Amino acid sequence: MTAQELYRTDFFEWTQRNAELLSRGCFDLADIAHIAEELADMGARDQREVKSYLRRLILHLLKWQMQPSKRSPSWQTSIGNSRSALKDIFEQSPSLRRLAVQSVPKIYADTRQRAAAETGLVRSAFPLECPYTFAQLMQIDFYPVD
Repeated sequence: MTAQELYRTDFFEWTQRNAELLSRGCFDLADIAHIAEELADMGARDQREVKSYLRRLILHLLKWQMQPSKRSPSWQTSIGNSRSALKDIFEQSPSLRRLAVQSVPKIYADTRQRAAAETGLVRSAFPLECPYTFAQLMQIDFYPVD
């Protein structure tokens, strides 16, 4: 079975076969079209992961700030885990930090609505723009005060 045929029938074997072909310099036998597609998908997946961690981080910081009486260890753990995961991602792929910084306004707009729904507060109770700088979002010991 060719490397191209394996793509649809046995993805794991496809990855191994193509890795072997590429390492031996057999580019004409490798499934270059699908390799390029998978590489692009990997990048998109990483972007989604960064945005997901940012959403969770901002959501829990908003809840922390807006509902001090309901602060919980689980919110604090979620905040810490999100920061740690983002830090790890940025160490491995520094260019994703730029994506994160640029994404904060859009992510905040979406998260503001979600925070209102989860807290039972009206959306207008939350600032129109993200009240946290990117540096604050990433600062290990930053927790907003009410």
